[in-house]
Amino acid sequence: MKNHSHKPACPVEAMFRVLMGPWTMYILWHLRQDGPLRFGVLKRQLDGISSKVLTQRLRMLESEGLIFRDHRPTIPPEVSYGLTKHGKELGNALDSLEAVATRWQKREGASRAA
Repeated sequence: MKNHSHKPACPVEAMFRVLMGPWTMYILWHLRQDGPLRFGVLKRQLDGISSKVLTQRLRMLESEGLIFRDHRPTIPPEVSYGLTKHGKELGNALDSLEAVATRWQKREGASRAA
């Protein structure tokens, strides 16, 4: 059986494949702004995400080395997530996206007022 998985030749394509999944950038942005965060806190900040999807996204980001998972075997168990050194490299890009989003929001608000 042939493996049809495409290995991107372009490093940007490879990075986008990781970052463009559902909720992924939003999770990274919250961890950049507020992290490390416990699972429940992160879930409350991501209004509308299911526990299943959040768990899947966190596992994927951990496997890619962008976030770490800190598990403390207390009762109840404490699990926190934060950005790794690798994940922190996205900081400037996330800050730039936030700046653009803020400008767009202001522009949208001004056009509604007009």
